[in-house]
Amino acid sequence: MADDTPRTLSDPQTLRALSHPVRLALLDALQEGPLTATQAGEAIGESPTTCSFHLRQLARYGFVEEAGGGRGRVRPWRLAHRGWTAPAQPGNPAFARAQQALDQVLLDRLLARIRRYVDTAPTYPAQWQAAATGHTSTLHVTAAEAAEMAAAYRRVTDEFRARWADRTDRPEGTLPVEVLFGVYPAT
Repeated sequence: MADDTPRTLSDPQTLRALSHPVRLALLDALQEGPLTATQAGEAIGESPTTCSFHLRQLARYGFVEEAGGGRGRVRPWRLAHRGWTAPAQPGNPAFARAQQALDQVLLDRLLARIRRYVDTAPTYPAQWQAAATGHTSTLHVTAAEAAEMAAAYRRVTDEFRARWADRTDRPEGTLPVEVLFGVYPAT
């Protein structure tokens, strides 16, 4: 079972290993539970061979682990941690470059998912169309206040994140919902 504590990433090599769209897609797919390379390939639209390679790379860097009960491409993999964080290291240029590369891949994936929802919004039930929303605010705050807002956001999402661990805790009618929150200078 995955450790529910997000993993803290602190070295550029690990960030670079994560900066691949297939690897990020595999981590997303494994949120629902263990998968074989074949099952993962079906879930993300890649070949089992590609998934097998990237699962091994994710394991090498501690993001996934074998779940037991299989060999070769029929062995299931699971998340080693539920999420990760990569706190900025302002004095480490190699880490900053690796973090920028990862952020670019994450941003591309995020924008693609937002566009996919916008393109398919009319196909969702009315209550989901009404619940989906976007909001942007430009505020004048100090760095400490920005950190305070980010901490408050994490507290709220952590309450809902607990449902990932046990599907029986999820109310009927749940769908995975992505919540975007960014705190960054807009100058």
